Amino acid sequence: MTRRTAAPPDLTRTDVAAPFFSTWRVGTPERQRQAVEAIARAWERRPWPSEGLRAYHVYTGHDGETLMHHSRWTSEQAYEAFSKTHRQERVDEIDTAVPDIERLGLHRYRYHRSRERAAGDDRTPGLIVTVRIGFEEAAAGRRADWIGLVLKALADEPAEHRGLIAAHFHLSADASHVLNYAEWESAPAYDEALAAPGQGIGAATELWERVRTYPGVTGFTGSRYDHALGLVPS
Repeated sequence: MTRRTAAPPDLTRTDVAAPFFSTWRVGTPERQRQAVEAIARAWERRPWPSEGLRAYHVYTGHDGETLMHHSRWTSEQAYEAFSKTHRQERVDEIDTAVPDIERLGLHRYRYHRSRERAAGDDRTPGLIVTVRIGFEEAAAGRRADWIGLVLKALADEPAEHRGLIAAHFHLSADASHVLNYAEWESAPAYDEALAAPGQGIGAATELWERVRTYPGVTGFTGSRYDHALGLVPS
């Protein structure tokens, strides 16, 4: 069966080979809440659909309009089988409860590396920030190098941002971008980091300047979310 959990996902699990993220635009904070509850009902009243799905999480955007979905699969084939046999009945029930949802697309990723939480740090994230880093086609093969540079810059921070719990970097399957899923202690802690020198992306150091001006990077797009729903097999 399916059960609800308040625990955030463990993005470093080695049995998840196909993490997917997607976004829905629902329009208002009230419709965000209604959609989350509709998702929970549609899933909780049905058996867990696949051994290949490790967890499914939903987040409410601070923009008051969007939901982010994060599903964690053992393989892309497991998702394709679910999509053919179990997805539509859930979609139909949710759309009946909350009409006119705009689905903005599903993106497939491969987990790459993390700035993991420190040993003994048991804080529950109070804010999730996703940052999409675009790359030119010719620079797609250097995405892993860029991530390594970010992790080195984080490790060499002269005044580490204590509000940052962890940061998890994913490579998009279409080679167009990197997705950073960052866990922060709170929104004020993240705002404090943004207010520090360095244009909101680390300190004003040589390493961070190399991150910001890395050849082939086309831009950074960030979004803020609250974890609203976790679904796992019981």
